[in-house]
Amino acid sequence: MIADSVDLDRFDAIVLGAGISGLVATSILLQQGAQNVLVVDEYSHCGGNHIDCQIGDYTFDVGSYIFQDDSPLLAHFPELLPLYVPINPSWGRLTPYGIVTHYPISIRDDLFLAGPVEWFRILSSVLLARLIPRQMANARDFATFWIGARLFDRSGLEHYVDRFYGVPAEKVDIKFAEKRMLWIKEHATLRNLVRKLMSPPKPPTNRQLARPREGFAYLYQRAMERLERQGAKFLLGTKLDRIRKEDDRFAIVAGNREVACRRLVSTIPLTSTQRLCGIAAEDDLHTVTLISLFFSFSGIRGFDQSILYNFSNQGAWKRLTVHSDFYGRCRGREFFAVEVNADGVGGDVAEAERDFREHVARNGLFAGDLHLEGSHTLENAYPIYTKNADERARKAIAELRAFGIESIGRQGGFDYQPTARDSTVKAEAALRSGNYSAQ
Repeated sequence: MIADSVDLDRFDAIVLGAGISGLVATSILLQQGAQNVLVVDEYSHCGGNHIDCQIGDYTFDVGSYIFQDDSPLLAHFPELLPLYVPINPSWGRLTPYGIVTHYPISIRDDLFLAGPVEWFRILSSVLLARLIPRQMANARDFATFWIGARLFDRSGLEHYVDRFYGVPAEKVDIKFAEKRMLWIKEHATLRNLVRKLMSPPKPPTNRQLARPREGFAYLYQRAMERLERQGAKFLLGTKLDRIRKEDDRFAIVAGNREVACRRLVSTIPLTSTQRLCGIAAEDDLHTVTLISLFFSFSGIRGFDQSILYNFSNQGAWKRLTVHSDFYGRCRGREFFAVEVNADGVGGDVAEAERDFREHVARNGLFAGDLHLEGSHTLENAYPIYTKNADERARKAIAELRAFGIESIGRQGGFDYQPTARDSTVKAEAALRSGNYSAQ
């Protein structure tokens, strides 16, 4: 039994991780009647992998984050809304043919302008995929069934999938494709294509927002303050050492402190929680290490979109976000962040920079003074869904549930959650329904 001691702080619940899932989980626990909740994170800030880097007068993001004014996150933290910066973002992609066009598919550039011969090839590949039935086992099977192998390659989607995960599309699990590539199915039918062409564009139902100029730490500090007023405490910048359970209580050793609780919610990487508990971790659950390159620029950038995806057949970078489109130029210069899967450049920042410079030069982008201001390397950026990873993650989550731990979120659920909206909705569903398996 965990000994009663004045030195052992006791809480109704403890949340591991102060990212979006952790903050929302804390809010829900307090709503459910917890009087005192402790949030523990090895980061010294709230917000998890919502990270910004301030370099001189520039502020860059690690990743690309767009929020909306109708996000369910704001139901938990309404004070965040006035802090966001309203923006009008646009998305584009660099194709294998060296042009920048609509993201993710352009009916004009990918279909109409392809010409009769290419139309025949695209249609033939779609018919071939539909008429020769086969079991869909991976992302390539899923995509080629709906748009055909020809358009999958021509659009550059196949190349993007490869660099996003660092593995070929045929090694990306079908369950991920069905969940995260559903837009392909929605856009692939003739009925939907005609409807899109004939229907006038619908006005947006919400406002697009970016984090405040001051950065993510400034934003999520307000969420932290709300939770503290409601009874939460935060232990940030503290390394977790181990978790043990005796009877119906958990004891967590963090830094030079030991704390206890009856309910434990984890939003940190799934394998990390297993190891803290002394449970054999799934070695096959891999995540992406993301290198972010931070550039300033003066000259002709060669495209108008705020966010540009690399669908070409070369270049290791996968996406860039022009922050100066949202916040204005700094000292007369544009500034932007480039995301690179570290596996594509051997984990070498210098190689990532060299590869990016050479690739954009070949495609006529960023003609002028392009200066690297800095970089950031982030481990556990998002999960890699290789074969049966979803099932292995579900098994690991079930083992933790049997131990008494509710493991949720992008990290804790080994679930690719691309937006704060998605993370909020899934945290609410997991904690309010009691369903703690992978979503």
